[in-house]
Amino acid sequence: MAVISVGCLGGGAIMAANGVGETPLNKAASEERTQHFLGGLCSDFKFAGYALTEPGSGSDVAGMTTRYKRDGDHFVLDGVKHFITNGTEADWFTVFATRDASERHGGIACFVVPADTPGVTTTKMTGKLGQRCSDTAEIGFDQVRVPLDALVGNEGEGFHIAMQTFERTRPQIGPMCIGIARRALEESRDYALEREQFGEPIANFQAIQFMLADMAIEVEAMRLLTWKAAWSIDQGEPASIVASYAKAFGADRTIQIAINAVQIFGGYGYMKEYPVEKLMRDAKLLQIYEGTSQIQRMVIARNLLKK
Repeated sequence: MAVISVGCLGGGAIMAANGVGETPLNKAASEERTQHFLGGLCSDFKFAGYALTEPGSGSDVAGMTTRYKRDGDHFVLDGVKHFITNGTEADWFTVFATRDASERHGGIACFVVPADTPGVTTTKMTGKLGQRCSDTAEIGFDQVRVPLDALVGNEGEGFHIAMQTFERTRPQIGPMCIGIARRALEESRDYALEREQFGEPIANFQAIQFMLADMAIEVEAMRLLTWKAAWSIDQGEPASIVASYAKAFGADRTIQIAINAVQIFGGYGYMKEYPVEKLMRDAKLLQIYEGTSQIQRMVIARNLLKK
């Protein structure tokens, strides 16, 4: 993922979205459903989407308004999801809905829904600041009927499944941060060695050297945090806190590294002729998707304050 993100962070987001979409099935779906949907991702060129965020509920997952009800041997879904990566390209979605909004976390369930199910509509969302190559869409569900075995896990377990998913997938944001931050560092170093002011390369100026040194320190630190989060998952240990460490630190430092890269390039850094303006635009979204940097700090603080 880091290597892909060096070239284009949006390309990394497309791949990461497949991982987020498939994780609930790996965690809680039946063997038959897992083989059917995940097997298709392995054998064919297909995409998955993770339909959790809504126009009125992003960080507040329990505030979702997409509803489901049971009708005989089917569930019926109604609602709208927003900012769904791979939305118009996905072959299927993992969709979260509530049976009763007053139940908050306890009323949420997770479903796997093929994109061609009658009543499912997708609308591409355009005008993004960055990561423009990744598909972002609004997904509508209008009396969408799915069979009972579309339920992933049990009713009422949806919130838990969503949080388990993020525990597993937030560390993959780390390599994306590393990739784009490393690219920003390398572009800045090369430019600083070539660009001359006052008769010498700007790389000779201590102010530039300190900026480059800080970039290198932060790239190495985010790499180690990401490795620790991935190691915890591999060991079967709880990883939500270290995943939040890796995600918050990586996202926050990457946007600052990209901003500093633009600064090193000066006026040229603000122009599309040079790559760093795109790195800055792309990096901002790292602080938003899969839980904002503020949500990561809430997770960390609550853990610190638990008795």
